[in-house]
Amino acid sequence: MGTQLKKISRYGMVGFYLFAGANHFINPEFYYLLIPDYLPFPKLINFASGLVEMALAVLLLFDRFKRWAAYGIIAMLICFIPSHVHFILIGSCITDGLCVPEWVGWIRLLLIHPLLMYWAYTNRN
Repeated sequence: MGTQLKKISRYGMVGFYLFAGANHFINPEFYYLLIPDYLPFPKLINFASGLVEMALAVLLLFDRFKRWAAYGIIAMLICFIPSHVHFILIGSCITDGLCVPEWVGWIRLLLIHPLLMYWAYTNRN
């Protein structure tokens, strides 16, 4: 990938995760319902998730930390898998929230999620 394209990709990822992380604080109720019932302290999990997303995004800006930030994003995305599975198990519909066809939940889990991991992996160097 060309140097300019790599920069665009990295800054795009920074913006994506800053926005996603901030959304945990702007719309926390949305995320509470995505956290599986078997996990305790959904408010803490949501807070930590948003904070980690934003921290890793900021670390991507620094050459010294971008490798660790990229691997951190991959690890974070792996930690989010139970939430995606939970969303599918509840019929891909959150009461008074996001309702999509079940296949959309599967696409998100099996296609989009791995692509986000790959995107992080390509931004490690």
